[in-house]
Amino acid sequence: MCRVIDMRQAVLAKNDALAGAVREELTARGTTVVNLLSSPGSGKTALLERVLLGMRARTVPVAALTADLATENDARRLARAGVPVKQVLTGGLCHLEAAQLRSHLEGWLPADSRVLFVENVGNLVCPAAYDLGETLRVTLMSVTEGEDKPLKYPTAFGLAHLVVLTKTDIAAAVGFDEAAFAANVTRVNPGVPVLATSARDGEGVDAFTDHVLAVAAGTEVHRPRMATGRLGPGKHAGDHQEGYGHGLGPRAHRAHPPGPGPRHAAPGHEPGGPPTVTAR
Repeated sequence: MCRVIDMRQAVLAKNDALAGAVREELTARGTTVVNLLSSPGSGKTALLERVLLGMRARTVPVAALTADLATENDARRLARAGVPVKQVLTGGLCHLEAAQLRSHLEGWLPADSRVLFVENVGNLVCPAAYDLGETLRVTLMSVTEGEDKPLKYPTAFGLAHLVVLTKTDIAAAVGFDEAAFAANVTRVNPGVPVLATSARDGEGVDAFTDHVLAVAAGTEVHRPRMATGRLGPGKHAGDHQEGYGHGLGPRAHRAHPPGPGPRHAAPGHEPGGPPTVTAR
C-alpha cells in the first residue's frame, strides 16, 4: 500500500511552527517584526530608507534585514540611514523562510531593537505563503503596477495587515484609478487599512511610521478574513493561488494569530466597505 505525503504542506507546517517560536522569542524581548512584501520595483527600499531615517530621528531603536537573490545593493542603500542593516542573499530562493530569518538574527540583532523591518524578496507569490514570525505583514504596490494587482495576487493582499500604495506622486501621470484599486483591495481583504505614500515627496511616510509604532506599542492589527480560511462563498484561501503552488488553505489561520482587543482600521475607512486610500 502506497502512502502519499504532501511535502508542501509538511514544509509549510514546519515553517509555521518555527515562525511561532520566532514570534514568541522576539515579542518577549520587545521587538516587533514587520514583513514587507511587494513585487520588484515597487519602491519599498526607497520608502523603507525614509522610514528608517524617521525612526532614527525619533530615537527609536530600529534595524532592517533585506533579502535578495543577488547583490547587496539594497543593504548599502538602507545603511545610509545609520541603523543596523543586514543583507541576506538567498542564492536563488524566491522567498524568505522562518529558519533563515532566525539564523540571520542570531548574534546580529541588537537586544534593544524595538522594530525589525524584513524586506522580503521582490515577489508576490512565494513569500505570501511563508510566515516569518512577523507581527505586522505589509503588502506594497506602486501606482505603475495596475489597479487589478490585488485580484491577481489575492494571497499576498488577502493576508496583509496593512496595504501600502507607493509612488503616488506619479499617479496622475500613469492614469492610476484609485477607486478601482480600493474596490479590488476590498474584494480580497475587507477592512484592511490602506496608506498612500511617496518616497520622493514624503507623502504618507509619517503615517506609515506611526502605524508601525502603534502596532509596536500594542495596538491590535487588522484581522484579514482570509486568515480564517475563507475569501467568500465557497472559496478558501488556497483556491485563489491556482498554479502558484503555495495556497494557504485551512492552515492560514495559524499564520497570524489575533491578539486581544478590537480591530483598528485606518481613518476614513470602514470594515467591509471600499477602503479610503489615506495619508497623513
